[in-house]
Amino acid sequence: MTTTDDLRSQSALTRRLVWAGFREMLPIALFVLVFGAAFGLASLQQGLDTPWAVLMSSAVFAGAAQFAVLDLWGPQVPLLPLALTVFAINARHLLMGATLYPWLRQLPPARRYGVMALASDSNWALAMQALGRGQPGLGLLLGGGLALWVFWIVGTVLGTQVGSLIADARRWGLDMVMGCFLLAMVVGGEKNLRMLLIWVMAAGASLAAWRWLPENSHVVTGTLAGGLLGLLWKEESDER
Repeated sequence: MTTTDDLRSQSALTRRLVWAGFREMLPIALFVLVFGAAFGLASLQQGLDTPWAVLMSSAVFAGAAQFAVLDLWGPQVPLLPLALTVFAINARHLLMGATLYPWLRQLPPARRYGVMALASDSNWALAMQALGRGQPGLGLLLGGGLALWVFWIVGTVLGTQVGSLIADARRWGLDMVMGCFLLAMVVGGEKNLRMLLIWVMAAGASLAAWRWLPENSHVVTGTLAGGLLGLLWKEESDER
């Protein structure tokens, strides 16, 4: 059973832990730079100036959502469809925050929301794996997020200048890197029937939504399906 002292220990947020997270995320951040460059180039092609593209990457920091916004960009921006699309793509962050809440609530509100502002799939997976082993994880979350954020911005700048050199990341198989990384996190994480069925539920629901529901709905559908099963099927060691 996880105690309050354990949660506080795992919620440590020191410079050493943040720097460790930054270094551990660097290999993935290098690939994020490539996709940042693709976004920078796509931004120019859609009529955004370099400062606006860089501002979007700095403030939004959500690759898939930013590309979706570009698809809707034009002289007349449809604000409601744009907002709904971005929400659907990023709705999984609600569950990311929920899974991290036992540790996040140990922090003051300013630090809590500051950490979550840089949460993404890869550094969240890295943090959850560490927390699952009983180790500090929020430093990995923040440090890894900083690495991804910095390289995403640098990539965006490069894309507005020389993005045509790496415009087609899929041609080199780079679109598979993040998926492979997250799969490795799953394989290296907790292994039991509960976790297996949660992942199967999330994957099945996501594939069904991708096939039969509107575009981008598979993200939130898979997340909610897996999250709901995890909520209903609690671990025996969950804190009471």
